[in-house]
Amino acid sequence: MAFTYTKDQAMAVLTPRERDVMQYVVRGTANKVIASELGVSQRTIEAHRARIFQKLKVRNAVELAGQVMMSLHESQPH
Repeated sequence: MAFTYTKDQAMAVLTPRERDVMQYVVRGTANKVIASELGVSQRTIEAHRARIFQKLKVRNAVELAGQVMMSLHESQPH
């Protein structure tokens, strides 16, 4: 099982731009669309995605979305 970050820890290891990209990725937005929205190249988005996956120790967007959901759930008061 992959190590999971709390919401605050995940936000701390990602740059502000990586957090922006992550929000698009977890919604299933295509790299081309993200690039257009953020005014950068598609290759730049691919690089951001790769760093996000590496930093959060996930292999794909589905795992990333799951980790984000777990982090949000953990940060909710019980």
